[in-house]
Amino acid sequence: MNRYEEKVHEELRKWKLRMKKKPSMMQRFSKQVQNKINTIIPEKIHTALTEAIKTMVKTTLTGANWTTKKGTDLASSLQEKDELALQKLAFYRKTAMVEGAGTGAGGIFLSLADFPLLLSIKMKFLFEVATVYGYDVSKMEERVYILHVFQLAFSSEKKRHETMDVIENWETYKHRVEDMDWKVFQQEYRDYIDFVKMLQLLPGIGAAVGAYANYQLLETLGETAINCYRIRCLKDTDHVR
Repeated sequence: MNRYEEKVHEELRKWKLRMKKKPSMMQRFSKQVQNKINTIIPEKIHTALTEAIKTMVKTTLTGANWTTKKGTDLASSLQEKDELALQKLAFYRKTAMVEGAGTGAGGIFLSLADFPLLLSIKMKFLFEVATVYGYDVSKMEERVYILHVFQLAFSSEKKRHETMDVIENWETYKHRVEDMDWKVFQQEYRDYIDFVKMLQLLPGIGAAVGAYANYQLLETLGETAINCYRIRCLKDTDHVR
């Protein structure tokens, strides 16, 4: 193991501890407020958001349009892969900010359009990152892994712990596609982001909220994705050795 890999191991150890931390009192309070707000949001909005997630899942599993071609500039070492993944994150984070500000400034109808647009940005980013780390996203098992990475980034404490186990033991889980609970997948994601995205619908602050929210959501997804693929790369390297 080289010095950079040792550094990554330590960063992964600290990240896993943060992922396993119990929610703070403020986070629990925010969740209660979110649940209350969800009860007064019109059902047609909930339905639109759920349908957007269903479409994203179906497209991720079966759509050829997500496939990212391997470039000639792909990195070989873990450090080079990390650096390239961070470049991808910076690009998609900026894209998400611009998209969030634009739709947030357009009122409720454009803000609703932000939901599927942001999903597309997130999934395209994940496919790019998987390719950076050398994994073939045309394979079904890699697409399912991407959905687990997505779920790890945007889920409750209980589901996060379960998903982390899947990520850390992927060789055991990778052929068990039928174990994925798509209904829970949708609800976890919606519960995670509903509150902040609903603020985007408010006149006057929608653009600012949209840009900030999308930045933070891509930041969370980026950190999660990079660390998930680091885990796999290090295990693959140890196996080769």
